[in-house]
Amino acid sequence: MKHYLLAFWRENRKFLLILATIVCFKSAIADLNSISGRSMQPTLLDGDKVWVNKLAYDLKIPFTDITVMTTGEPSHGDIVIIDSSAAGKRLVKRIIGLPGDTVYMRNNVLMVNDTVVDFEVLEESREGVTIEEHLFDSTYQAMLSPSRSNRSTRSYGPAQVPDDHFFVLGDNRDNSADSRMYSFIPRDQIVGRSSSVVFSLDSEHSFRPRSGRFLAELD
Repeated sequence: MKHYLLAFWRENRKFLLILATIVCFKSAIADLNSISGRSMQPTLLDGDKVWVNKLAYDLKIPFTDITVMTTGEPSHGDIVIIDSSAAGKRLVKRIIGLPGDTVYMRNNVLMVNDTVVDFEVLEESREGVTIEEHLFDSTYQAMLSPSRSNRSTRSYGPAQVPDDHFFVLGDNRDNSADSRMYSFIPRDQIVGRSSSVVFSLDSEHSFRPRSGRFLAELD
């Protein structure tokens, strides 16, 4: 067995080293994440594959949650990937509240630190109302549903974000399970930040590529 393993290593060591490098890279540096569902519409679509920068906030030892050093801090408006213990799955949401912020929602009107988040209506359709929100230095689009069935999620708080936690929302405000359901997100459950779509497959049209979303930047 020992001779077999040595021979296998000699014949395949280049491939194995490349494979190990790729796996470590995906674990600690960057990866792709699939978007499933509509909770981040209109920013992200079902079938999008987004780039996840795992070095955006922390450098961790591969395959562990051990942080070697902090490389940055999450900011208002960041799109983050979360390994949520409360949800029991990975989430993709937008950061609305930082530690110490007070977040308040009333009928989908958002307030942070007693200041109403400015917005303007961009489009109205059967799917909903698309708005553009201006949260401090961040500008992005969100969607409000015309349905009356989701009123329970349209109001929240006021609540102050604890230390080392964040308040997140989906851009599709009436169709998102986020901090309104799962509460505040611990800092150590944030995997990384996404700022671009790598490619996208349209599940409603035989998984054809969406050409307009190839390497599309995210707001």
